[in-house]
Amino acid sequence: MKLIYYPGCTLKNSARNFDTSTVSSMAQLDVEVEELERWNCCGTVHALGSDNVMNRVAPVTNLIRVKEAQANEFMTSCAMCYNTLKRANNDVKKHADKLNTINEFLNLEQTKYQGDVDVLHLLEYLRDRVGFDKLAAKVKKPLKGLRVACYYGCLLVRPKEVAFDDVENPMIMESLITALGATPVNFALKTECCGAYHAVGSPEIIADRTDKIMGSANEEQVDLVVVSCPLCAYNLDFKQDDAKRLNPDFQHMPVLYFTQLMALALECGKEALGFDLHHIDPLPTLAARGLA
Repeated sequence: MKLIYYPGCTLKNSARNFDTSTVSSMAQLDVEVEELERWNCCGTVHALGSDNVMNRVAPVTNLIRVKEAQANEFMTSCAMCYNTLKRANNDVKKHADKLNTINEFLNLEQTKYQGDVDVLHLLEYLRDRVGFDKLAAKVKKPLKGLRVACYYGCLLVRPKEVAFDDVENPMIMESLITALGATPVNFALKTECCGAYHAVGSPEIIADRTDKIMGSANEEQVDLVVVSCPLCAYNLDFKQDDAKRLNPDFQHMPVLYFTQLMALALECGKEALGFDLHHIDPLPTLAARGLA
């Protein structure tokens, strides 16, 4: 089985462990992911503005690349890329005039976008195409005893048009964690915003959000938090020292991508895990559970 895969910019840079753990895990599930040729930045938040059709050019260009690959769907792991690509796709499908303008602007004689590509998130693909039962059967190292808090943030559940789970109480990551043999633990702030790009201009906002979100997870006595967004990962992992300065009672805790736990349970190897790219080292926590 072959699946077109859009990694996005960050997964080729600071979140390389998100990329390697995605590709390695899918191989263990007998799914060959083929990286989309000539992909470009999805446009991130710039593509979310509704008042300028040109903000749709970057994401639509990627949709055209999928058509050039003779596919009608593709997958991404990054929540921000997924949200941007999905929303742009929905928008041009609803507004033929915008799609017309973009196709004319790109001036591609052979391939024009007709709104006929589906954007999938990896979690959605695992649930609906692979199946969590099949995934569980492939697990080589069950993550027994590991208590995991699943953090969704904004982009997997908002707006409701892009969500593939309950927007108020999503549970798809919890189902995945259960399939891996770990114990998912619900916590109150799992869909709260991490502060996003306030990290640049207002780091105090991020420190406060990290303190509250990670503190909420810590109240449930979890071992670590899993995410699907590199920006969330950065804010909740690398800004924990700021949270500690804000609140001396703050307790440090590892933050991993959900694909890293998949790679660990499927025994994909050290290179696929990339634990060295984290600020808070997850190895002591995993070792305490006999998983390192």
